[in-house]
Amino acid sequence: MMELYDIAIIGGGPVGMFAAFYAGLRDTKAVLVESLPTLGGQVTALYPEKVILDVAGFVGIKGSELIDSLYRQLQLFPVEIKTNTTVTNLQKQNDLFTITTDNGTSFQSKTVIVTTGKGSFEPRKIQVDGADSLVGQGIHYFVTNKQDFMHHDVAIAGGGDSAVDMATMLNDVTASTRIIHRRDTFRAMEQSVNALNSSTVIKETPKKIVSINKQDNGKLAVTLALVKDPYDVTVISVDDLIINYGFISKNQTVASWDIKPVQDNQVFAVNQQLQTSIEGVFAIGDASHYLGKADLIAVGLGEAPNAINAAVNLFDPKRGGPGHSSSMVIKNGHLS
Repeated sequence: MMELYDIAIIGGGPVGMFAAFYAGLRDTKAVLVESLPTLGGQVTALYPEKVILDVAGFVGIKGSELIDSLYRQLQLFPVEIKTNTTVTNLQKQNDLFTITTDNGTSFQSKTVIVTTGKGSFEPRKIQVDGADSLVGQGIHYFVTNKQDFMHHDVAIAGGGDSAVDMATMLNDVTASTRIIHRRDTFRAMEQSVNALNSSTVIKETPKKIVSINKQDNGKLAVTLALVKDPYDVTVISVDDLIINYGFISKNQTVASWDIKPVQDNQVFAVNQQLQTSIEGVFAIGDASHYLGKADLIAVGLGEAPNAINAAVNLFDPKRGGPGHSSSMVIKNGHLS
């Protein structure tokens, strides 16, 4: 007989982790399923060193530290965690969902909450001849440890939040830091741009990269041209060039599922209860869309309790609640 859960949470990023914690806080039997080997999602995979400023209660916290805190919080309750596990099918019969995984196991749940973000992701590549052969030899798409760039001359290509934040973050340890952007203005949060402007980061704008060559001394010769005058070029010499043009996401979460909730903007359309077009299936964080939605970690964390409460009300409408967490006492992973 298959294991039966109250709530199955698909996706182990920060939003999924907090949803799993809150499911424990509501004293439900929950399971958290993540396709990657570790929890944390894109925060762990892409920007563990980035300082996140928009999570309430933290005056700036590194991505890796946020995930560590969420994991410790999650450990308060006996929520089952399945990593290295991809959901390959989701079926509904009567009032139960059957969840099939790529390791050959299946289990059932009364409700499902999808927190997979926008699906699989890969960095947008720089379109410069020879760049692919230099990845790992001076060109980087990910920064997992800023100490790797200690005393290096570094350039970051990009003009969004991640590029701007990365430039100011790395500037604390590098010998020199440049940010290369094809526009005069940056597409980042105002405070991030203010921090950049008050730092010693050199702004190479409005310029684009036209060539990258490995020099005999191991450094990269990066040729920059003014966007409006391709004949006005300069060459900079750096140890590392970090490409931060964003990521290409492809949501294939439901590609093989028997049930397919209605999608909007390549993610799941939800109502005020964060429920999809399939009763019992909810979506939160970057996996969901509604009018006015902002794709921020802070927003997803706020959606998690609402989705959990809506799920509990669906499978156990007589339970009532939720009560205030300040009035609850946790003993041995359960509420009393």
